[in-house]
Amino acid sequence: MEQLTALRIFRRVVDEGSFAGAARALSLSPAAISKNIGELEAHLGVRLLNRTTRRMSLTEPGRLYFEQVARILDDLTEADGSMQPLRHRPSGLLRVAAPISLTVTRLSRTITAFMLAYPDVEIDLHLDDRRVDLVKDGFDIAIRGTAKLEDSSLVARRLTSMRHVICGAPGYLDRAGRPRRPEELVSHRIVQFSLSGNATEWALEREGERVTMPIASRYRVSTSLAVREALLDGYGLSLIPASYVRQDIASGRLETVLEGWAPANTQVYAVYPSRRYLLPKVRALIDFLAEDLQNEA
Repeated sequence: MEQLTALRIFRRVVDEGSFAGAARALSLSPAAISKNIGELEAHLGVRLLNRTTRRMSLTEPGRLYFEQVARILDDLTEADGSMQPLRHRPSGLLRVAAPISLTVTRLSRTITAFMLAYPDVEIDLHLDDRRVDLVKDGFDIAIRGTAKLEDSSLVARRLTSMRHVICGAPGYLDRAGRPRRPEELVSHRIVQFSLSGNATEWALEREGERVTMPIASRYRVSTSLAVREALLDGYGLSLIPASYVRQDIASGRLETVLEGWAPANTQVYAVYPSRRYLLPKVRALIDFLAEDLQNEA
């Protein structure tokens, strides 16, 4: 017995006042109606309907059961109806996880613009540079930056690519010297972004030559915002997304080194659980982010 079907048949039998009327209303055979009612009664262990060849009436247990079933089916119909707007226009709550540094330096403005464009959407934005478990933690979307996306059952859409630079404060470089080749980094203080995929080694390329430098540091931090502050304070050098320090470089507060040596770009993805039944609110935010970030570097 499919219980929900049986409940709907039971209600229609009562509403129509007969098995034949319910059969006509539901486009089922009278035998199918009778079978479902019999299986429902067997499941409950009570008789719900008194029926003869001419009349049908509810038993006392049947009346009590019908009142509860009618409320449940009405609530279910209302719940189904509440999903219709979500299927056709962006609305409702979106839970989004994103890296702290990327959000503070760039994404926050995009999300604010999205909120103004879609007034029926609410956003709960969770900032964490560590990877969240989308399914376990109940997030609709996670924004992730990585040089290589791991294999996963999750769906990923590339949003942008972030170029990296190696830089430090001019005062530090005046004291410690400006490295001309990657091998010279071993004599410098490094600020290490501990959550990066290249935290322990930097792979740099120039004109077909590739050098991989192991990175060891006395100072390890878990957000690029702290990396930037340490660089500005003249602590040492670090590898950091160019967009995070673009204004600092333009103003002369930071200076790039090892020009021509290019580290791998970080790809930024929107990751979400499934393409199936993708809600308009999820698709709208991903499309908005992709359009706004497509020229980011």
